Parts: sequence; C-alpha cells; structure tokens
Amino acid sequence: MLKKLSEKIGFTQTEIKVTILLLVIFAVGFSYKNFFRDNGLTPYKKFDYTKEDSIFFSSGSEKDSAESIQPKGDKDNILELNKKNINKFPAKIIAAEKSIDLNKAGIDMLTTLPNVGKKTAERIVELRTKLGGFKNFNELLKVKNIGDKRLAKIKKYAYIK
Repeated sequence: MLKKLSEKIGFTQTEIKVTILLLVIFAVGFSYKNFFRDNGLTPYKKFDYTKEDSIFFSSGSEKDSAESIQPKGDKDNILELNKKNINKFPAKIIAAEKSIDLNKAGIDMLTTLPNVGKKTAERIVELRTKLGGFKNFNELLKVKNIGDKRLAKIKKYAYIK
C-alpha cells in the first residue's frame, strides 16, 4: 500500500511514514485538547500567601531589614580610596634585576623580592645562618612556602656570591 502511495505522491516510503506519524501526533493532540480537557471552564486557583509572608517578615530582626544592608556614607568612604586613605597603603618597592645578594641581604631587603613577605624573609635569613650562606638557589627550596615557581621569580632579582 505504501509503495502505491509513494508512486502516486512522489514521496519515498520513509517520507510517507514520517508524514503519517506527524499526522497521528497532531490528531491525538487535537482530540485531547478538544475532548478530554476541561476547555478552560475551571477558573484558575488563587493562592493566598499572606500567612507565609507574615511569618517570613516577622522572623527577621531589624538588622536583617533592607535599610540596614544599605551602605552608609559616600562611595569614596565605602571603597576607602579617597585621597586621605590612599597614602596609608605604601606601595611595595620591587628590587632591580640581579640586585640582591642573598648571602648579605637583610629582612627589609629580602621583602622587596616578588612574593616574599616578612615571614618568608625571616625564614630565608634563618636558613642562611644555619647553612653558613647559600651556595646555590636550590637551597632556597628548603624554606617553607618557597617552591619552584616562587624560586624562579626570586632568581630574576637575586644573585649568590
């Protein structure tokens, strides 16, 4: 039967099967909408959430209110970037390349190295005194918080005599 129909219409058998499937789906949907549904005769249910809203709003304290989370003051004070405060944060001075001798530098000088803070500088000095001076950069790997990446950055600015 599909073969005769495909010769008449000019469709392949697969195209005819897909067309029949689409028509069947359309017919099922149309009949469901018109015969099995309530046709919109039932009104939408109205929900009253006033009880839940009152419980929600009464549970919060004054600190949680919307007014309390609003920022107070102007934008400059909030960001602390006004001209008065900007000078309170000193810029970190970075050493010039190959300018720090690791065997002679003090804690202040070592903190100018990238990613070296006061604690790490103290640890470097402590290890240097323990070893009697550094012989190569790999000895710095024994310092806590100095790994290969940080050592590579330190090598750029320091040297060992």
